Amino acid sequence: MIDYETFCQIKELKRNNLNAEQIARELSLNSRTVRKWVSEERYMPRKSGWRPSKLDPFKKDIIRDLEAYPYSAAQILARIREKGFEGGYSIVKKYVRKVRPPKVSPYLTLSFAPGECAQVDWGSYGSVPVGSTKRRLSFFVMVMCYSRMAYVEFTVSQTMEHFLSCHQNAFHFFGTCPKKI
Repeated sequence: MIDYETFCQIKELKRNNLNAEQIARELSLNSRTVRKWVSEERYMPRKSGWRPSKLDPFKKDIIRDLEAYPYSAAQILARIREKGFEGGYSIVKKYVRKVRPPKVSPYLTLSFAPGECAQVDWGSYGSVPVGSTKRRLSFFVMVMCYSRMAYVEFTVSQTMEHFLSCHQNAFHFFGTCPKKI
């Protein structure tokens, strides 16, 4: 089957006195195809008849199964074969892809304006020797939510004094104070 553009090219080459073999060579077509279309007065695309899909009797079962559980196309194929389906995997895969309920995101996507919010937390990084004793080494982290820029400061204590001091140092580092922390 050829398209309308190819039909027009065949007619144009025929008007230029080329024979069917020459036109076929020029357009990379079979010479019988060219002869057929040269004899036609106008382009008439082939009309293919509609036929029902082998999957039609099973579509409601597939939708019901997918609503109950997110089966794979192979699992759906096995289930409908038990009910008498004689088609192949590819038709089932295409239909399952088309009707499968959309996946729901398992997390909430947050968005922030620049400087709107920062997140703060403490972490532990083992211990360090201080004089004759070992002290736990902690770190303070502040991350700006929009840019994901981070400030980290190591301390040997998590007192309120150190907490506030780390905040001041982070604000100085970022050059701003976020609206929410």
